[in-house]
Amino acid sequence: MIDIDDKVLNDLRGGFNLPAKPEILQALQNELSKSEPELFAVANIIAADVGASAAVLKVINSPAYGLARTITDIRQAVMFLGVTCITQLVTGYLLKNAFEQSKCCISLQQFWDNAADISKAALVVGHYLKSSLPLENLQLLGLFHDAGIPAMAVKYPDYAEVIKLSIERPERTLIDYEQQKYPVPHTVVGYFLATSWHLPREICQMILRHHDVSYLEESEKNAQHAQTFAALKLAENLCFEAKHFRSSADWHLFKDKVMIELNIHEDEYQNLKDDVDEVFIG
Repeated sequence: MIDIDDKVLNDLRGGFNLPAKPEILQALQNELSKSEPELFAVANIIAADVGASAAVLKVINSPAYGLARTITDIRQAVMFLGVTCITQLVTGYLLKNAFEQSKCCISLQQFWDNAADISKAALVVGHYLKSSLPLENLQLLGLFHDAGIPAMAVKYPDYAEVIKLSIERPERTLIDYEQQKYPVPHTVVGYFLATSWHLPREICQMILRHHDVSYLEESEKNAQHAQTFAALKLAENLCFEAKHFRSSADWHLFKDKVMIELNIHEDEYQNLKDDVDEVFIG
C-alpha cells in the first residue's frame, strides 16, 4: 500500500508544475455531471476543438475498436459509443498535448507511442476476455497510468538516465530507482495529475498503485476494478515482451495474481501475445 503523507504532499505542491485541467475537459465533465447529459451538447463541445475531434475519430476508427463501419462525424461517435467513452478518449488526447517537448528530458513522442501501444494491448485483452470491463477505462488507463513520467522528466534533467538504468538493469523496477534519487515516484505524481483533472476515483487509485501488488491481494476488492487493473498489468507486460524480448521488471510479482484474476492460463496468454503482436505488426 502506498502511503501519501504530508511530506509527499508538500514535495508535490512545492516542486511540480503539473498541467492544469483543460477547459474542454471541464466543459465535458460539467455536462456529464448533469442528471441527463445531452448527447449533442457533448458532441458540440468536442466538435469545437478540431484537434480533439480528429483524434477521437482516428481512435474510434482504428482496428482496436473493430467497428463494422467508418465513423465520420463526432455526433455519430457520441451516439455510437456514449458520452462517457467519448470523454475518456478526449481526455487521452488532451493529456498527450499537456507537456512541452522543449521542457522535457525524454522523447515525448516515444513515451506516448509506448503509452498508446499499452492502451491498444489493454483493448485487445478486454476484447479477448469478453467480459463487462468498460473498454473506455482500459483505453484511458493504458494512456494515463504512467502520466507521472513526463512530469518527472520536466522536473528532473537527469530523469532520462534513471529510465535507461531501469531498462538496462531490470532486476529492479523504475519505481525502485526513482525512490533512490527523488522525493516522490512517478506513480504519486501521476495520481495527483489524474485527481487534479478529476478522472474517475478508481482510475486515480490504479494510477497510484499500478506497481503495488497488494492491490490484487485485498480481500474486499471490487471485482471489476481488480480485473481492469490486472488487464493493465497484462497489457504492460505483453508490450514489454514484444519490444524487449523479456518480461517487465515486476511481472514475476504480478503474473500469478493477474492470471488468476483474469481466469486465463498459459495457452491463453500465448494467444493474447500473438494477438498483441499482430496489432503492432499491423
